[in-house]
Amino acid sequence: MGVTAFPQSLNYPQGHPEVLPPEHERPDWLGIAVGGTFLAGALLLLSGRKRVGLVVTAAAAAVTLVDQKETVREWWNALPGYLDDAQRLLDQAQHTIDDLSAAREKVRTMINR
Repeated sequence: MGVTAFPQSLNYPQGHPEVLPPEHERPDWLGIAVGGTFLAGALLLLSGRKRVGLVVTAAAAAVTLVDQKETVREWWNALPGYLDDAQRLLDQAQHTIDDLSAAREKVRTMINR
C-alpha cells in the first residue's frame, strides 16, 4: 500500500476543501422567473382557481420549453426509441397473456373430463 502525495494549494491550508464560488456568475433570471411562475400556478391550483392556475403553469412550461430548445430536441429525437421499447413490452405482455389463456383452457379441459 503506497501513499501518494498531492500538491498543496497555496491559498488553502491542509484539510480545507476548495469551495470557491464562481467569481462572475450572474443569476439565472429566466430560471428564477419560471420557478416563481410555477410556484404561483401551484398556489393558484391549491387555492381552487383551477383555470387560472393551469394557464399560469402552462405559460411557465412554454417559457421553459422555449428556453431549453436543445433539451427538448434531444427528448423529441429519443421519443421514438422509447415508444418502440414500450410497444415491444406490450407485445411481450400480450404473448404472455395469450400463453396463460391457452394453458388455462388446457387445464380446464383436463379438469372437466
